[in-house]
Amino acid sequence: MVRVKLDAVDRKILSCLQSQGRITNVDLADRVGITAPPCLRRVRALEQEGYIKGYHADLEQESLGYGLTVFAMVGLHSQAESDLRAFEEKVQEWPLVRECFMLNGEIDFILKIVAEDLGSFQQFLTGELTPAENVASVKTSLTIRTSKHQPGVPLPEVK
Repeated sequence: MVRVKLDAVDRKILSCLQSQGRITNVDLADRVGITAPPCLRRVRALEQEGYIKGYHADLEQESLGYGLTVFAMVGLHSQAESDLRAFEEKVQEWPLVRECFMLNGEIDFILKIVAEDLGSFQQFLTGELTPAENVASVKTSLTIRTSKHQPGVPLPEVK
């Protein structure tokens, strides 16, 4: 059950956790101005209510050997709901695809793909993506650089 309205303390908790997911409960409680036990109860409630989906480390892809990021715009032959879902399920099988969005308009999906290099991307493109069932077209754009990477959502600062 999702709460209709978050209070100021909930928003502070979410803001702190979004920027510092490894913060201890004691430090989090201190930052938001409450004691540790109610802070932990609030965090658990926010998790149960679906405001917090999980915790993860933001990894440096280039340091791990993934120096190429590509966006692929995918058009399908059929946009029937079953065909859209089948494509989305197929995307789940591809580890190089890090994000997938269904779009409104001329393109059906946009995929964010990471690869070690151009050769490994080309192998994925020609061996997996292009021949996938129902894929009509694929247009790709290689990124030159990333000027902003900010996961999460904008939360207004609560004082």
